[in-house]
Amino acid sequence: MSDRRDVAHAPTARRDNLALLVVVVGVLITAVDTTIVVLALPEIQRTFHIGLSSVIWVIIGYLFVITLLSTQVGRLGDLFGRVRMYEAGFLVFVVGSFACALAWSELSLIAFRLVQGVGGALIAANSGAVIADTFPPERRGRAYGFNSIGFNTGAVLGVVLGGAIVTYVSWRWIFWINVPIGLGAVLIARRVLVDRTVRQSRSLDWWGMATVGLGLFGLLWAMVELITTPLDPTIVTSLALGVVLLVVFWRVERHVSDPMLDFSLFRVVTMTPSLLAALFQSLANFAVLFLLLMYLQGVRHLSPIHASLLLVPGYVIGGIVGPFAGRVADRRGAVLPATLGLAIQVLALVAYAQLGSATSLTYVVGAYVVGAIGAGLFFPSNNSAVMKAAPRESFGVASGLLRTFANVGMVFSFALAILVASTTITRAEAFTIFVGTSALAPAAAGAFVTGLHAAFYSSTSLMVLAAVLSFSRTRSLDATTHGAALADPDQAPKRRSRRA
Repeated sequence: MSDRRDVAHAPTARRDNLALLVVVVGVLITAVDTTIVVLALPEIQRTFHIGLSSVIWVIIGYLFVITLLSTQVGRLGDLFGRVRMYEAGFLVFVVGSFACALAWSELSLIAFRLVQGVGGALIAANSGAVIADTFPPERRGRAYGFNSIGFNTGAVLGVVLGGAIVTYVSWRWIFWINVPIGLGAVLIARRVLVDRTVRQSRSLDWWGMATVGLGLFGLLWAMVELITTPLDPTIVTSLALGVVLLVVFWRVERHVSDPMLDFSLFRVVTMTPSLLAALFQSLANFAVLFLLLMYLQGVRHLSPIHASLLLVPGYVIGGIVGPFAGRVADRRGAVLPATLGLAIQVLALVAYAQLGSATSLTYVVGAYVVGAIGAGLFFPSNNSAVMKAAPRESFGVASGLLRTFANVGMVFSFALAILVASTTITRAEAFTIFVGTSALAPAAAGAFVTGLHAAFYSSTSLMVLAAVLSFSRTRSLDATTHGAALADPDQAPKRRSRRA
């Protein structure tokens, strides 16, 4: 009998593994476009003769759209089918990539990056929900662990391919390569992904999306402008309006029938600390990539490709750690691996804060590997905690909510990193070392390193806060069981029988 069950189970297992492969590919190509563009910035700047603030929007605009749309496109997945929206994300991403490759000006490139962001939002917000639909709660941590391999592999490919393409071909090919990958992923997805969405009658929260989008944009625009111009009434007004609109957003969400932020999810014990841990981890960690690249290029005089290659070992090892962390989360719960991962990242940030003008490059690589191990432990564990706590009918919203919190941290982390860099050296010098077109003189390098220390210590405090929030999930086992029972009522009796 067991042999028959194993034979019957084999096709399903193969299909589930193929489904996971498709999701991993989606994460991979969105991760590629987060890192690959960094290495193309010098060539893009030379092609269009643009300034620092415009170059920054090539990166931030993409992340900002993903941040703004994640909960809403997750809602579309709950409404029309998560697989359908996931596949639509690939198509939009391919169209955006195609258009970016043909961009004729800085404005057109930024606009088409926003289109890419729409596709990235559809992929990112629904990928976690597709995994939650495909795998039972006790196997999701492992699946999210493999998902982290996709992110780390994409980041590595972004570094390696970006350097090779920019050096030997043209920056436009960093967008062309997404076209065949995306189309191939759509074809495979249509064959292997099965839509198990429990359809919900949901409406889009246009007022909520407008107020939070304009509020975040006001804050972000002001921070970016501070990089290139002194504080003036226009920037102060933008900051004030951003804060006011976020307050308006909070008020709006309390009175609409189907809010952008489903506050009922925050009543689940583990949901709020898990989401806030994701926010503060991203706020502390995402700036590290750009600060290190500026250090290696501006202070240590490395080329963009050589600076980026030093970070490859960290991405590789972080990807290996992910599935292991996911298995631990499945067996022991998410609190231990997630909190341990955050604590390890605290150590890495403290190590970065000791960098000097002549620090061994081996030390830099080692510190980045330590941080990547911590991230590899945190991401799959925390993702699994959020999705196990969410009811099945809200998988899309919960996945989008997690992506929103993490991306808000990423967007503002990037802006803060560049802002800190431009306070210790001139704005012109910050621009040239950011895009990798020149290095700093010894005196300026010393001042910049001092500023880096302050930035890394600030990130350390944020990472400590994330660790405290993660550790506060002391009732995680009960809450996870409760959330999983809501997600799949048939699972609850099985858990009780096993306990008994």
